[in-house]
Amino acid sequence: MKKLLAVLVATFAVTSVYAADDCAAKAAEKKLAGAAKTSFMKKCTADSMPPAQASCEATAKEKKYAGAAKNSFVKKCVADAGAAAAPAK
Repeated sequence: MKKLLAVLVATFAVTSVYAADDCAAKAAEKKLAGAAKTSFMKKCTADSMPPAQASCEATAKEKKYAGAAKNSFVKKCVADAGAAAAPAK
């Protein structure tokens, strides 16, 4: 179980890094700067987020969590979603 959780967290972290790099390349290609670049990066990164994480982020926003509380909630929510998706032994 702990290995599965570690793999899920690592997968989300790697996906986020690649998504950010990909989004930065797209922003540079479109020659965006300032507020337009910030807005584009935020939307692009959110669009490339795994469905479970996007759902958890939306729930955290609805509950008006911020900072450490939001991060903790999203981390637990994603872990719970991963555990629910894993086949039972």
